[in-house]
Amino acid sequence: MTFEVILQLFDSSLRLATPFLLACLAGLFSERAGIFDIGLEGKMLAGAFCAAAMAAISGSAWIGLMAGMGISVLLSALHGLASITLRGNQLISGVAINFLASGLTVLVGQNLFRLGGQTPQLKGNARFSEITLPFADTLRDVPLIGPVYHDLISGHNILVYIGLAAVPLTWWVLFRTRFGLRLRAVGENPGAVDTAGVSVVRLRYEAVILCGILCGIAGAYLSLGTSAAGFVREMSAGKGFIALAALIFAKWQPLNALYACLLFGFLEAIGTKYQNVDVWGLFILPVQFMQALPYILTVVILAGFVGKAIPPKAGGQPYVKEE
Repeated sequence: MTFEVILQLFDSSLRLATPFLLACLAGLFSERAGIFDIGLEGKMLAGAFCAAAMAAISGSAWIGLMAGMGISVLLSALHGLASITLRGNQLISGVAINFLASGLTVLVGQNLFRLGGQTPQLKGNARFSEITLPFADTLRDVPLIGPVYHDLISGHNILVYIGLAAVPLTWWVLFRTRFGLRLRAVGENPGAVDTAGVSVVRLRYEAVILCGILCGIAGAYLSLGTSAAGFVREMSAGKGFIALAALIFAKWQPLNALYACLLFGFLEAIGTKYQNVDVWGLFILPVQFMQALPYILTVVILAGFVGKAIPPKAGGQPYVKEE
């Protein structure tokens, strides 16, 4: 395997890891506040559809991004209403959001564009283009550093860089701000937070809204930031569930979430690039197995083979204020 092939593989891994990373950080905010959210998949799907639809209508990727974030925040608020205000089952609420997004995206898409639930192909300003970073072309021929900077670091669209920047920002918010301290506390012991005079309900709503914003960006990336710009049915393809597995793998830590999502992105890149792999001349791994690698790892993680992951103590439990 040449150095050029390795760079291409890592470049693909970073692109493919971006929606996992954004959705994983979204789930991290929500679950750190004690609200389990398996509706990441549905919010990503709805965000992808609304982003593509509004970009197709307006001709602006930024308007599409705002629309994707808006519908995702709306679904997050619905999840908050069911699980925080009405104290319903958080898992059932998340499943309902997934079903709602799966059905509505196709129904609305068919009525708007008459393309079988899809949106028109996006071109020009209706999609996010690749960005060439400063001095990338100048340093291209510099040994080792040049190809890494030009081919791996440079050349991504703005949403990839937003995803990477969200990792240190999330760490700073959670571990270096008063808001982050309260958010983590409300996921561990909401009664103590309430006793201190801080609203548990408000903090949890703020967490699910942040979750919705990040899920909306993740969904917009799928439809506005990939080579096949536009929306197709079920295009999230289980990425929200993989993001949840990555969150468990990362043990609810932002930096670990980056590593976990890069691993999933790498496996997906391997499955895309190498198909029907010959293993030492003994047998051939079929293309279906290579494409299933991220999902196989998801099952392995959820089965508990990566070590014990302890979620926030108050996770999944509605808070009832003591009188």
